[in-house]
Amino acid sequence: MNATVLNPLTFVRSRFQYWWQSRLPLTDSIVLTQRNVYILPTRPGFMLALTLLVLLVASINYQLNLGYLLTFLLAGSAVTGMHVCHGTLRGLAMTLIAPPAQFAGSNAVFDVQLTNARRAVRHGIGVSVLAPPGKPGSLHWAWTDVPAQSSTTVQIAFAPGRRGLHRLPTLTAETRFPLGTFRVWTLWRPAAQMLVYPAPEPHAPPLPPGEPRTGGTAASARWQSAGEFDGIRGYRRGDPLKLVMWKKAAKADDQGNGLVVRDTQQAQRHELWLDFAQAGSLGTEARLSRLCAWVLQADKLGLSYGLRLPGRQIKPDSGEAHKRQCLEALALC
Repeated sequence: MNATVLNPLTFVRSRFQYWWQSRLPLTDSIVLTQRNVYILPTRPGFMLALTLLVLLVASINYQLNLGYLLTFLLAGSAVTGMHVCHGTLRGLAMTLIAPPAQFAGSNAVFDVQLTNARRAVRHGIGVSVLAPPGKPGSLHWAWTDVPAQSSTTVQIAFAPGRRGLHRLPTLTAETRFPLGTFRVWTLWRPAAQMLVYPAPEPHAPPLPPGEPRTGGTAASARWQSAGEFDGIRGYRRGDPLKLVMWKKAAKADDQGNGLVVRDTQQAQRHELWLDFAQAGSLGTEARLSRLCAWVLQADKLGLSYGLRLPGRQIKPDSGEAHKRQCLEALALC
């Protein structure tokens, strides 16, 4: 059993973080103010405070005027650094650019635009997905400087857990500029959602056989293992190049004799249906993964295909919009 689960401190911290994040508003743009920017000393900051305390005690005991001067100069620098560090984030505007749909198992990348309205450059700002409790080292920061009265864009990546419609994870931004003695940070809950398609099966079987249309004969055409028709004919001038069977093109001469193309007249008698019930005897996720691979394969071949899912049916069609419609149906099944 994982020892982290049994740690009471980690459990309390996790519950507190969950309660705190649930109180944050959902928004795709945020302006940082005193109400949502937080500051605490870092470990070097605590060490500097301890050093200043030792210097102050030593200066008092030995009546060292130069010791007083050094102590107060360092303390003044630390206070000034605290003010500059807090001002680096305060007033910054952050806007989320919604990401496109992704396949499960791959990293989803989205953009965050940082806008600086003041006349000074903001240095050393990092943006990242908020790490889970007990794993602060798992953050992957995107660091940038924001020019004066301008904006810059950083890219954030995270791995979606599974298919479906997911809200983007909580983000955090922080800076330790200029001295590193204070950490200033904020938390941000985006309202945007991202659609995650099923992961395509790595080595999916061939496309299923075409189903005869109403009134057609089952023997008029069949699908081969590569998703092509058995019926072929010789190449004719004007035939689309996408119908040429390039695997047999090695036998053609310079005049084009020997080239063969798919017999589209036979193809019109059959329809390719990608059916959930015929996607194997595995579980639901495995079937959806296979259907996803079939959709990508049929689209790559330029075929017209339909999709049957429990409670939903998409008529045969082709093209980018049809592929996206089928993938969205698989993601939300």
